[in-house]
Amino acid sequence: MTIPSLSQSNLFKPLQVGNVTLNQRIAHLPTTRFRASSEHIPTDLLLKYYTDRSITPGTLLITEATLASEKVGLYANVPGIWNEQQAQAWKKVNDSIHEAGSFVSLQLWALGRAGNPKLLKEKGLDFVAPSPIYHTPESQTQAEEVGNPIREITLDEIHDLIYNQYPNAIKNAIAAGFDIIEFHSANGYLLEQFIDPSSNHRTDKYGGSIENRTRIVLEIIDNLIEQGIDAKKLAIRLSPFRNVRGHLGEKESVHPIATYGYLVSELQQRANKGHALSYISVIENAAEYGIATTDFISQIWKGPIVRAAAYSLANDFSQLVKDVDVDDRTIIGFGRYFISNPDLVDRLKHGYELTPFEAPNFYTNSNLGYNTYPFYNKTLEYDEETEKAHSGKPLA
Repeated sequence: MTIPSLSQSNLFKPLQVGNVTLNQRIAHLPTTRFRASSEHIPTDLLLKYYTDRSITPGTLLITEATLASEKVGLYANVPGIWNEQQAQAWKKVNDSIHEAGSFVSLQLWALGRAGNPKLLKEKGLDFVAPSPIYHTPESQTQAEEVGNPIREITLDEIHDLIYNQYPNAIKNAIAAGFDIIEFHSANGYLLEQFIDPSSNHRTDKYGGSIENRTRIVLEIIDNLIEQGIDAKKLAIRLSPFRNVRGHLGEKESVHPIATYGYLVSELQQRANKGHALSYISVIENAAEYGIATTDFISQIWKGPIVRAAAYSLANDFSQLVKDVDVDDRTIIGFGRYFISNPDLVDRLKHGYELTPFEAPNFYTNSNLGYNTYPFYNKTLEYDEETEKAHSGKPLA
């Protein structure tokens, strides 16, 4: 795919984000990839992947979603950050990114009802969510077949999540050298399950009103700040309108603008008191998901915003220029095209042709379709069967 040069847009102007200064306003978006070990430890495959994408100094790389704890949901072969071994492995990745002069944000993840009940059962863990509501019939069937039906997470477990599990993950992330930690509160995962009235039918202080449904997110952030964590090291990802994993978006009984307008207002109030998050990442509604606008967020939030608007799908780079030039604080996020173009930043700057991505290889456990994309004007020789069998070695 051929693109115009974007070098004259705001895309290639520096921007202060939290405690770091980006050289350009391009972010690698979190892309779930299943390339970690069976013990949720980053592998040498991750090391190469992120190292390659950090080659243009001053780039912000937001990692794939990384589990804060195994207690609130599991997927196979995704990375974690709840133990020292995982943190040591991530540190090797982060050190390499920093050596290239770039920056790294950890997307911190909890699955809730989106998790795998079978994997949880094997670990002796319950399948929990804000309310005992399955997100798909298939999830219900699997949970019942393995004898791990979904149940409502208790107040004691919520307290443990806020005051123990998340702080532990943050402590490990800081020790591993992450510049920023982004709370994954989007795409139908645990924190959004609390926010969304379609998945949260609780009648206690974490359910019902907008204030109650957003309480867990704000309590997590407030507790960390009270413990002395610099808010500039924290960020959040939101998806007000995306209809995914049971999240209803515009079909909710309470309009998302009411819910998310309140949440973002609370975050801005904290910023006004000297505790501003480094950025808010917003998943826009691409055409395939319906028409909606998240402009209300930028009207409330005065800090940097990472816009994830499926530019890779729309191939609409004129819209990208409009979005990044609309203000002096917008960062444009890429997922799919950053997967297939390790030197994406350079290609966008000079208008070089983009390598198409191979969607069938997104969610495998092999190196094929992961570290088998060449840099611009380079060739990469490899044996497909060998790379299919290459699943990587833990870094710690």
